Amino acid sequence: MALDTADAADQLLGEGDIPPVHEVNATGASPFLLTADHYGRVLPRALGDLGVAENELTRHIAWDIGIAGVAERLAEMIDAHLIAQRYSRLVIDCNRPPGAVSSIPVMSEATAIPGNEAISAGERAARRREIFEPYHHRIDATIGRRLHDKRPTVLVSLHSFTPVYAGVERPWHIGALYNRDTVLPQLLLKHLHAESDLVVGDNEPYAVNDLTDYTIPVHGEARGLVSTGIEIRQDLIADQSGQRQWAERLARIFAEIELELRAERLVD
Repeated sequence: MALDTADAADQLLGEGDIPPVHEVNATGASPFLLTADHYGRVLPRALGDLGVAENELTRHIAWDIGIAGVAERLAEMIDAHLIAQRYSRLVIDCNRPPGAVSSIPVMSEATAIPGNEAISAGERAARRREIFEPYHHRIDATIGRRLHDKRPTVLVSLHSFTPVYAGVERPWHIGALYNRDTVLPQLLLKHLHAESDLVVGDNEPYAVNDLTDYTIPVHGEARGLVSTGIEIRQDLIADQSGQRQWAERLARIFAEIELELRAERLVD
């Protein structure tokens, strides 16, 4: 009985909470599999507002502004499967190894997150069990099924970044992020550099590594998939017009990249 009581006490999601995983176009025929780790900014009802002001919860610390609109449009345009995560990165960051300090941050940039301070091991486990794991299990199962069916799979993890960080302006419009696997990032960079109106980041404003990232290292590199991360500057995709324009641009570029991957026998 005591164990049942502890389990109930540590449960996070309940009545009125939405499932963590959001999918678009699950039967899409494209070789591209899209993910959005920071798609949403929902907070579980049990956590209230985490002690954070509402104006802070609309900022980048809570989610990747604009990427939901880009990801959904892109999935439809190229007939790709999108797997996204609805809960705020302040609850648990689904692109961080669970043991990382930034997985459940007590401070995000200059903002304190009181609801994440001094939480129990059970509360941490509940966030991982009910939000992080369902999302990554869904990605893993999807890749496993595609590989079993001998369907080509090219993993693209979609993110957005702030125009200014710690008082320093970031000039890039878009960046390709990678670690060990450079095949897709280099193709992407080639096509982005050919766009005369873009300032392109090569592993900027971030670079992928095993300590600070999860989706690309675990689902891409560890499974031998051609993969890349993409970061788009948030002021460019803050409204529907910008989201549509960037989805159209990426759809055009991905169509060209798919032809190149097939020519190189990297996608059959």
